[in-house]
Amino acid sequence: MATKNNSLMKVKSSEMLYNFLEKNNLHKKDFAQMIGVTLSYVYNLIDETIPFSTRSTTLERIATVMDIKPEEFVEYKIPQDPIMIDETTEFIKQKIKDKNLSTVQFLKSFPRKQRLEIVDILRGARPIPLDWEAVKVIAQILDVSKEEMYDFWENRFRQFLQYSGFNIENNKELTNTMFECIRNYVYKSA
Repeated sequence: MATKNNSLMKVKSSEMLYNFLEKNNLHKKDFAQMIGVTLSYVYNLIDETIPFSTRSTTLERIATVMDIKPEEFVEYKIPQDPIMIDETTEFIKQKIKDKNLSTVQFLKSFPRKQRLEIVDILRGARPIPLDWEAVKVIAQILDVSKEEMYDFWENRFRQFLQYSGFNIENNKELTNTMFECIRNYVYKSA
């Protein structure tokens, strides 16, 4: 009896995935790149050649792209370490909603090689990039001013400095001067 139930669970998740891809006219190759797996793996999941993934990272990526909670997959087990969704991630998700974009539409705005990184940002597994140019692209896609996005980037950069062993408080004057220069550059640049 347990085998029969497990088989039904796999079918449900596989069907959910298949229906999502069809509904969104999303090619399996694009989807595979968005979640960081091979094209054959996606085909195998849909065809039930292999059991539907139980790896939390993969399921969270699939769920993020599908705009659903990972718990909707019966195979999903809540990880021991909680995922931290910070204010930047919430801001980006809200802006996606405000623009009436689906996650897939948002992801397709990025080069294919960058989509997995964006999926990981949206699922709370990765912070926004330290690279200002990459953050600026996110802001442009979401029609957010660079000034508004800068505050999130500066917080991220401050965290990076602290985690790297830089004592911001002991170097307050240097830090403030550095960020003032960066802010002036960002606000004046085109």
